[in-house]
Amino acid sequence: MTTRTKIRRSAAILLAAGAAAGATALTTGTAAAMPTDFNCTSGQVTSRLVYGGAGAGGRDAAIQFTAKQGETCTLPGSLPIELVGARDVTLSSDAAPDAPSVEISDGSSAYLPLHWTAIGSPRQETPLAITVTAPQETSPRGDTSDPRISLPWDFGAVNAAPESHTIRTGAMTAGPAPTV
Repeated sequence: MTTRTKIRRSAAILLAAGAAAGATALTTGTAAAMPTDFNCTSGQVTSRLVYGGAGAGGRDAAIQFTAKQGETCTLPGSLPIELVGARDVTLSSDAAPDAPSVEISDGSSAYLPLHWTAIGSPRQETPLAITVTAPQETSPRGDTSDPRISLPWDFGAVNAAPESHTIRTGAMTAGPAPTV
Protein backbone atom coordinates (compact mmCIF):
# COMPACT_ATOMS: atom_id res chain seq x y z
CA MET A 1 0.00 0.00 0.00
CA THR A 2 1.40 3.34 -0.98
CA THR A 3 1.64 6.35 1.26
CA ARG A 4 -0.91 8.16 -0.88
CA THR A 5 -3.44 5.31 -0.42
CA LYS A 6 -2.86 5.31 3.34
CA ILE A 7 -3.48 9.06 3.50
CA ARG A 8 -6.70 8.75 1.48
CA ARG A 9 -7.98 5.94 3.72
CA SER A 10 -7.10 7.87 6.87
CA ALA A 11 -8.82 10.97 5.52
CA ALA A 12 -11.94 8.98 4.59
CA ILE A 13 -12.06 7.38 8.06
CA LEU A 14 -11.63 10.75 9.78
CA LEU A 15 -14.27 12.33 7.56
CA ALA A 16 -16.77 9.54 8.30
CA ALA A 17 -16.03 9.68 12.05
CA GLY A 18 -16.44 13.46 12.08
CA ALA A 19 -19.75 13.29 10.22
CA ALA A 20 -21.06 10.63 12.60
CA ALA A 21 -19.99 12.65 15.65
CA GLY A 22 -21.62 15.79 14.22
CA ALA A 23 -24.87 13.97 13.48
CA THR A 24 -24.90 12.48 17.00
CA ALA A 25 -24.32 15.89 18.61
CA LEU A 26 -27.02 17.47 16.46
CA THR A 27 -29.68 14.87 17.25
CA THR A 28 -28.75 14.71 20.95
CA GLY A 29 -28.93 18.50 21.25
CA THR A 30 -32.33 18.59 19.56
CA ALA A 31 -33.76 15.83 21.73
CA ALA A 32 -32.57 17.47 24.96
CA ALA A 33 -33.81 20.96 24.14
CA MET A 34 -36.98 22.19 25.86
CA PRO A 35 -39.56 24.12 23.86
CA THR A 36 -39.09 27.85 24.27
CA ASP A 37 -42.75 28.75 23.73
CA PHE A 38 -44.63 26.47 26.12
CA ASN A 39 -47.83 27.55 27.87
CA CYS A 40 -47.72 27.61 31.68
CA THR A 41 -49.21 24.93 33.90
CA SER A 42 -50.46 25.67 37.41
CA GLY A 43 -47.49 23.62 38.69
CA GLN A 44 -44.95 25.94 37.07
CA VAL A 45 -46.20 29.13 38.73
CA THR A 46 -47.20 30.52 42.08
CA SER A 47 -50.30 32.70 41.99
CA ARG A 48 -51.74 35.31 44.31
CA LEU A 49 -54.23 38.14 44.42
CA VAL A 50 -52.59 41.55 44.85
CA TYR A 51 -54.56 44.57 46.08
CA GLY A 52 -54.02 47.56 43.79
CA GLY A 53 -55.92 50.31 45.58
CA ALA A 54 -59.23 52.18 45.58
CA GLY A 55 -60.59 55.48 44.39
CA ALA A 56 -63.91 57.09 43.42
CA GLY A 57 -65.86 53.95 44.31
CA GLY A 58 -63.70 51.68 42.20
CA ARG A 59 -61.30 48.99 43.32
CA ASP A 60 -58.23 47.58 41.59
CA ALA A 61 -56.38 44.33 42.11
CA ALA A 62 -54.51 41.80 40.01
CA ILE A 63 -53.90 38.09 39.74
CA GLN A 64 -50.12 37.75 39.75
CA PHE A 65 -48.33 34.71 38.33
CA THR A 66 -44.67 34.11 39.23
CA ALA A 67 -42.57 31.42 37.55
CA LYS A 68 -41.00 28.95 39.96
CA GLN A 69 -37.22 28.66 39.91
CA GLY A 70 -36.03 26.65 36.91
CA GLU A 71 -39.32 27.13 35.03
CA THR A 72 -39.92 29.02 31.80
CA CYS A 73 -43.37 29.24 30.27
CA THR A 74 -45.76 31.55 28.44
CA LEU A 75 -49.03 33.06 29.66
CA PRO A 76 -51.55 34.00 26.94
CA GLY A 77 -52.94 37.54 26.67
CA SER A 78 -56.04 36.52 28.65
CA LEU A 79 -57.12 33.52 30.70
CA PRO A 80 -60.50 32.04 31.64
CA ILE A 81 -61.59 33.39 35.05
CA GLU A 82 -64.59 32.51 37.24
CA LEU A 83 -65.94 33.78 40.55
CA VAL A 84 -67.02 31.42 43.31
CA GLY A 85 -69.89 32.46 45.57
CA ALA A 86 -71.10 35.69 43.94
CA ARG A 87 -73.83 34.61 41.54
CA ASP A 88 -74.95 38.10 40.48
CA VAL A 89 -71.45 39.40 39.77
CA THR A 90 -70.05 38.79 36.28
CA LEU A 91 -66.56 38.85 34.81
CA SER A 92 -65.77 40.58 31.54
CA SER A 93 -62.44 40.79 29.74
CA ASP A 94 -61.26 44.03 28.15
CA ALA A 95 -58.28 42.20 26.62
CA ALA A 96 -58.13 42.22 22.82
CA PRO A 97 -58.57 38.77 21.26
CA ASP A 98 -55.01 39.02 19.95
CA ALA A 99 -53.46 40.36 23.18
CA PRO A 100 -49.80 39.32 23.24
CA SER A 101 -48.55 36.47 25.38
CA VAL A 102 -46.02 37.06 28.15
CA GLU A 103 -43.10 34.74 28.88
CA ILE A 104 -42.02 34.34 32.51
CA SER A 105 -39.08 32.42 33.94
CA ASP A 106 -37.07 31.89 37.14
CA GLY A 107 -39.04 34.13 39.51
CA SER A 108 -40.24 36.73 37.02
CA SER A 109 -43.93 37.70 37.07
CA ALA A 110 -46.88 38.72 34.95
CA TYR A 111 -50.38 39.77 36.02
CA LEU A 112 -54.00 40.14 34.93
CA PRO A 113 -55.49 43.44 36.17
CA LEU A 114 -58.95 43.47 37.81
CA HIS A 115 -61.28 46.48 38.30
CA TRP A 116 -64.74 46.70 39.92
CA THR A 117 -67.07 49.01 41.82
CA ALA A 118 -67.73 48.38 45.47
CA ILE A 119 -69.95 51.22 46.66
CA GLY A 120 -73.13 52.96 45.60
CA SER A 121 -75.43 49.97 45.43
CA PRO A 122 -77.61 48.38 48.09
CA ARG A 123 -76.99 45.00 46.39
CA GLN A 124 -73.53 43.73 47.34
CA GLU A 125 -72.04 40.24 47.12
CA THR A 126 -68.71 39.02 48.42
CA PRO A 127 -67.06 36.33 46.31
CA LEU A 128 -65.51 33.41 48.18
CA ALA A 129 -62.76 32.91 45.59
CA ILE A 130 -61.63 33.69 42.07
CA THR A 131 -60.55 30.80 39.84
CA VAL A 132 -58.18 31.02 36.88
CA THR A 133 -57.63 28.20 34.42
CA ALA A 134 -53.98 27.75 33.41
CA PRO A 135 -53.51 27.29 29.67
CA GLN A 136 -51.71 23.94 29.93
CA GLU A 137 -52.05 20.77 32.05
CA THR A 138 -48.74 19.08 31.19
CA SER A 139 -45.27 20.67 31.46
CA PRO A 140 -42.47 20.05 28.93
CA ARG A 141 -41.07 17.43 31.36
CA GLY A 142 -44.40 15.56 31.38
CA ASP A 143 -45.51 16.73 34.84
CA THR A 144 -49.29 17.14 35.02
CA SER A 145 -51.24 19.49 37.27
CA ASP A 146 -54.83 20.55 37.75
CA PRO A 147 -55.19 23.63 35.51
CA ARG A 148 -57.58 25.38 37.93
CA ILE A 149 -55.95 27.87 40.27
CA SER A 150 -58.34 28.99 43.01
CA LEU A 151 -57.45 32.04 45.11
CA PRO A 152 -59.45 33.22 48.14
CA TRP A 153 -61.15 36.59 47.61
CA ASP A 154 -59.94 39.00 50.32
CA PHE A 155 -61.23 42.27 48.89
CA GLY A 156 -64.74 42.50 50.34
CA ALA A 157 -68.03 43.12 48.61
CA VAL A 158 -68.63 43.84 44.94
CA ASN A 159 -71.68 45.62 43.53
CA ALA A 160 -74.26 43.08 42.44
CA ALA A 161 -76.85 45.48 40.97
CA PRO A 162 -77.55 44.94 37.25
CA GLU A 163 -76.08 48.32 36.23
CA SER A 164 -72.66 47.79 37.89
CA HIS A 165 -72.15 44.13 38.66
CA THR A 166 -69.03 43.39 36.64
CA ILE A 167 -65.40 42.75 37.49
CA ARG A 168 -63.44 43.80 34.42
CA THR A 169 -60.19 42.06 33.56
CA GLY A 170 -57.41 43.37 31.36
CA ALA A 171 -54.68 41.81 29.25
CA MET A 172 -51.76 39.85 30.67
CA THR A 173 -49.01 42.32 31.52
CA ALA A 174 -45.32 41.60 32.16
CA GLY A 175 -43.86 42.43 35.56
CA PRO A 176 -45.12 42.39 39.14
CA ALA A 177 -48.66 43.62 39.85
CA PRO A 178 -48.86 47.26 40.94
CA THR A 179 -49.73 47.84 44.59
CA VAL A 180 -50.63 50.87 46.70
